[in-house]
Amino acid sequence: MPPAMSPDPLSATFAALADPTRRAIIARLARGETTVTELSKPFDMSGPAISKHLKVLESAGLITRSREAQWRPCKIEPQALKSLDEWLDQYRQFWEQRLDRLDDYLRELQGLPPQRPRSPRGPRNPKPPKDKKRGGKK
Repeated sequence: MPPAMSPDPLSATFAALADPTRRAIIARLARGETTVTELSKPFDMSGPAISKHLKVLESAGLITRSREAQWRPCKIEPQALKSLDEWLDQYRQFWEQRLDRLDDYLRELQGLPPQRPRSPRGPRNPKPPKDKKRGGKK
């Protein structure tokens, strides 16, 4: 049997954030460090189930857990979310450019001048960023 391939960090991040419980845990940790016990309070699930969610988040690099005597704090790792935001920003810029072009076209149909200059926004016909791993093919 071939060895299991570990996913790239971005795929691991998306997989970890695919679950609503894990997204809620991240949202709570964004407010500050807390214990596993405190994290589990809003959820109707067992301690081992919460621990499994925390292990997924930890293996994706989204959180860290430590041990200080009897206290087991968890905290968010913002760098993992920053990497995700940087990846998403490429697509955000692409769609903002497209929507700006649509806005200009609609203003033109109404006989109004464009609302903003085109040059700072980039090319007239923006193309979506290429997925570096697959050479741009989706």
